[in-house]
Amino acid sequence: MKAGYSFPWRHQNSFQLLVDSKHFYPPMLAAIENARHFIILEQYLVSSGQVLEQFIQALTKAAQRGIQIFILFDDYGTRTISQADRQRLKQQNMYFVSYNPFQWQKLYSSMRRNHRKLLLVDNKIAYVGGAGLSDDYQATQDKLDDRKLMNWHDIMLEIEGQVVSDWYQSFEQIWQTSSPLALPVPTDTNISAELSQSGRVLLARGPGRNSIIKSALRNIKRSKQQVWIATPYFLTTRKLRHALSSAAKRNVDVRLLLPGPISDHPWISHAARRYYRRLLHNGVKIYEYQPRFLHAKIILADDWISIGSSNLDRWNQFWNLDANQAVRDESLVKQTRHLFETDFKLSELITYPIWKHRPWRQRFSEWWASYAVHMIQWLVYLASRMRK
Repeated sequence: MKAGYSFPWRHQNSFQLLVDSKHFYPPMLAAIENARHFIILEQYLVSSGQVLEQFIQALTKAAQRGIQIFILFDDYGTRTISQADRQRLKQQNMYFVSYNPFQWQKLYSSMRRNHRKLLLVDNKIAYVGGAGLSDDYQATQDKLDDRKLMNWHDIMLEIEGQVVSDWYQSFEQIWQTSSPLALPVPTDTNISAELSQSGRVLLARGPGRNSIIKSALRNIKRSKQQVWIATPYFLTTRKLRHALSSAAKRNVDVRLLLPGPISDHPWISHAARRYYRRLLHNGVKIYEYQPRFLHAKIILADDWISIGSSNLDRWNQFWNLDANQAVRDESLVKQTRHLFETDFKLSELITYPIWKHRPWRQRFSEWWASYAVHMIQWLVYLASRMRK
């Protein structure tokens, strides 16, 4: 295992791409229903509503069967959970912990958030990706007709095999910093010999400890055919933008799939557009997804894929705890390409001539959003210097 990585590549796994809530919430709820020993649930964005109600009911039934349930929710990301729902998450056999409670008097340390998303059952099956437990993901037909509602477009990976133990360990490391309660020790570790997909768990644990970005840069630089990236917030580093431009200049098919007119933070999308000119000039293709808010986080570089909770923005890379699943597998590459190709058809291709002639109102929105981002970055930098 190379330095800087918490876990090695493991080759006995199964990965299944699940697109949108109608395809990932039902199997997640079914996994909870079929639990035999313990359940781990780690989340950033959770809010009271129909989705959380479904999960609380499933978890309650599991707890009543004697299943031990360990819940770690980020304190800031779950601030909209009702007090009644919080109490329901503290029943017998259910251990609920808030990660890093936000305190204004400890503003600097409170900036560190747990942005990971994980459901793990019996150390046998895990679900990881970008989706929280919120009604924002419930894409009913009525809501799809209302463009003002989010109905986020997101993905999860269903995982079986050796890397599930790595996900367990990654959770245990954070749980131990937040609770004195010990997790159950997995006993049944038999892995089917039929599982043959290769994967590695990648972690982000603060400045200089981000194997997600490190691995992405390495694979983008090595790419020969394609680099396709989907991300909801493209306020990324100069290194990554340079790697994308360099790949495009050597005739690699480089495409970015970014949010279009619908976003949970429109000002961030405006600020991200300040990078368009140089990227377009260097041959990078930029698509803005139109139907809904794009919240999926995917990096595809030839035969290497990274899917998980990590956004490509500086805030995430500096403050957040994140985790992605890296995979090398031809069948998952085909699934991921198909997803991208479907989403490209539902997107607006931004060309360099179109970009040069955009209206002045759009230019102004980009200017003030970019200015706001610069100010926030300077404040973060000054705060970090004051801590040293």
